[in-house]
Amino acid sequence: MRTLTARELNRALLARQLLLERVRLPVPRAVEKMAGLQAQYAPAMYLGLWSRLAGLTRPEVTEALERRTAVQGTLLRGTIHLVSAEDFWPFALAIREERRTWYGRVSRGPSTAELQAAAQRLRAALADGPLRRTEIDKLLGPGYLAGVGMWLDLVRVPPSGTWERRRADLYGLAEDWLGPPGTVASDGAELLVRRYLGGFGPATRAEIATWAGLPARLLDPALETLRLRRFRAEDGAELLDLPGAPLPAADTPAPVRFLPVWDASLLVHARRAEILPEEYRPRIFNTKTPHSLNTFLVDGAVAGTWRYERGRIELDEFHPLPAAVRRELAEEAERLAAFHS
Repeated sequence: MRTLTARELNRALLARQLLLERVRLPVPRAVEKMAGLQAQYAPAMYLGLWSRLAGLTRPEVTEALERRTAVQGTLLRGTIHLVSAEDFWPFALAIREERRTWYGRVSRGPSTAELQAAAQRLRAALADGPLRRTEIDKLLGPGYLAGVGMWLDLVRVPPSGTWERRRADLYGLAEDWLGPPGTVASDGAELLVRRYLGGFGPATRAEIATWAGLPARLLDPALETLRLRRFRAEDGAELLDLPGAPLPAADTPAPVRFLPVWDASLLVHARRAEILPEEYRPRIFNTKTPHSLNTFLVDGAVAGTWRYERGRIELDEFHPLPAAVRRELAEEAERLAAFHS
């Protein structure tokens, strides 16, 4: 069994996350390749896609939401994700029962029976169209919405949750916005595995489960059904992968890239690829910045943070950088500032 080095895993993740070379893809197809895109902060969707898609404009992202080809909903690990319309129902159905079980185990809020009753009231109210968070809280009472979302599939309805109106506080019924789930063509768990390996593989069974927010045992039937190739990591762990998925050479050049907050390539499920060096992890994720910080990559790894101020991109380098790299960063920063403005 072939052993993959950390450097090879780094290049594989960069390629699958579209960070080695910008591509021309519609927004829905791009987020499918990325295994979804975290969207707790609306501009992060736009910035994450800008670093990956050639010629992307902000209206293209907003239009995908308005045309319902891409949608925002609370999905993996109970966080807001941007996914394609085709992926929403398989994802939602695959995680639904475990989310309910988890909520019943850890929540000290409303009971399951109370949430089910509240979900029925909210469904009836949403039949007349989307409602704002304040209206839902008035209808159900404060503290109900997060739990109700376990029993009622909701989506964020534009223009909320867009660059122009960043607060994602307008909710609609997923079945009204996208249509009912009907017969999902692909088993949801299988799709979760395929999307994760396509966006972050090769990976271990546990890493797939961590990303999905599911116990690994619930993914085992899908792992047994799918035809997968296997590798070893340098620590001996078994890595699973899709046949034919990109595996660039370890010495493949990686251009500088700017990433927004919440970029999933920096989360712990992907730490094996060393996009975020462990020595810098406490500087990006800590109690003061649970949302993380905007970062930039040099040679496929985080080398500092960035912020947009007064029409410019300001950089904070974590270590000295060569002059040629600084020039490349300056050129990319100028393009990013133009995208902001």
